[in-house]
Amino acid sequence: MDRAGTVITVPNVADGRPDGQILKIEVNKPAKVIRALGRSDELVAFYPASVGSREKPAPSGTYGVRRVVENPTYHYDPRFRFKGVRTQRKLSIAPGPNNPVGLVWIDLTKASYGIHGTPRPEEIGKTQSQGCIRLTNWDALDLAKRVRKGVPVVFLEETQAVSSR
Repeated sequence: MDRAGTVITVPNVADGRPDGQILKIEVNKPAKVIRALGRSDELVAFYPASVGSREKPAPSGTYGVRRVVENPTYHYDPRFRFKGVRTQRKLSIAPGPNNPVGLVWIDLTKASYGIHGTPRPEEIGKTQSQGCIRLTNWDALDLAKRVRKGVPVVFLEETQAVSSR
C-alpha cells in the first residue's frame, strides 16, 4: 500500500453481524466485555468494552435502559470529580468528533451512568472509563439500534465472571 491506486479488500463487518433484537445486556466487569442476549438468552452480539475505574467504578446490580440518544451533547458536572478534569464549573460539549461519549448515549436507570461510544476506539478494553461502559462508536451504534427502553442491564462481578452459556 505504498502506491496510489493499490486495491485492497476488507470485510464489511456491519453487514456480517447477525440481526436480532437484544432483550438483555450483561456487562462483564472483570472481562471488560458486553454480551447482548436475545429471546432465549442466545448470544446476539459481543462487544469489547472499557468498564469503570478504581476512582469511579461501574455500578453493581441490575438496571434498565432508560433511553437512547444519538449524537448526544455531553454534560460534565464538577461534582463527578473525574481524574484529569480541572474545571470547577459545569460544561457541555456539542455532538461531534471530539464528544467524549461518541455518537450515541444509552442512558441507564442508574443516574449519570450509560453505555456510549468514544472518539478514541483504540483505547477500548485497554483503558478505564469514568464509571460508564465505553464501546467503539460502531459497536455502540449497533447496540443502540437493537435495544429498547426497559431492557435489563446486568453488571456481573468477578464471582459471576464465568457464565454457563
